[in-house]
Amino acid sequence: MPLITDIKTFAALGSGVIGSGWVARALAHGLDVVAWDPAPGAEAALRKRIANAWPALEKQGLSRGASQERLKFVNTIEACVRDADFIQESAPERLDLKLELHGKISAAAKPNAIIASSTSGLLPSEFYESSSHPQRCVVGHPFNPVYLLPLVEIVGGRNTSPEAIEAAKAIYTALGMRPLHVRKEVPGFIADRLLEALWREALHLVNDGVASTGEIDDAIRFGAGLRWSFMGTFLTYTLAGGDAGMRHFMSQFGPALKLPWTYLPAPELTDRLIDDVVAGTAEQLGERSIATLERYRDDTLLAVLEAVKNSKASHGMAFSD
Repeated sequence: MPLITDIKTFAALGSGVIGSGWVARALAHGLDVVAWDPAPGAEAALRKRIANAWPALEKQGLSRGASQERLKFVNTIEACVRDADFIQESAPERLDLKLELHGKISAAAKPNAIIASSTSGLLPSEFYESSSHPQRCVVGHPFNPVYLLPLVEIVGGRNTSPEAIEAAKAIYTALGMRPLHVRKEVPGFIADRLLEALWREALHLVNDGVASTGEIDDAIRFGAGLRWSFMGTFLTYTLAGGDAGMRHFMSQFGPALKLPWTYLPAPELTDRLIDDVVAGTAEQLGERSIATLERYRDDTLLAVLEAVKNSKASHGMAFSD
């Protein structure tokens, strides 16, 4: 039986920040969405998050038939997945919980429906161990806000079929995403391993009294972050090598990698460090609410994405290049 790639009904299990982002993206692409979350007040919180995201999705452009009214909230896992063409689980990062969930999800789902997990680092071979038809089970790891950022990392387990990887790529592409197949099961995958290294260094800088949280954010948003948004790391450093390119850059700056500029281990999360980080970010927030900053973030992301798209087009490049 071929795997389903032309999906009409999207099932979302877990409706926190990531789960609600998936719901918003699916609704914006004109799909019917069935959601489940056992937390008290989950449905009201989900609908509130969708309403807050919707203005940005309208600016980006909605697909035909897109509507917040196409969201249905149900009380059981079985009711959530039974008629779904595609299933996205976004439960907390606990192996025991995911093992139990996926045993129930896969038993109730159509045998040819792709089942994906939003896990940011757990390995699919482990938490899909008790699943029915594990060959159709993948990781589909997105980035917040899921409804705007296109990257999704696809990871297969030892039982995942190549057909499931290709089907997941097709489904996520149809949802306006940029799938990245992670070829090996490694903890943290690709993007979060890079982000974790930067996060460790940022915490050390705060812990050592070198800079505040706001100053560290400024170092990124007015410097490297601008280049990263359209060029990444390796291409940026290729240009830093001048006409000789990456080989010259490696020979010129490679020795600095031996210098003790950075730490590998994370700092101990002492009460003082936690207090310093919380105080710094509270100062950055000021009187603004999280919802207000989410709308600012969404509008700015849309502007950056549009600017990158237009600039690439003017240079004869596709957005995905």
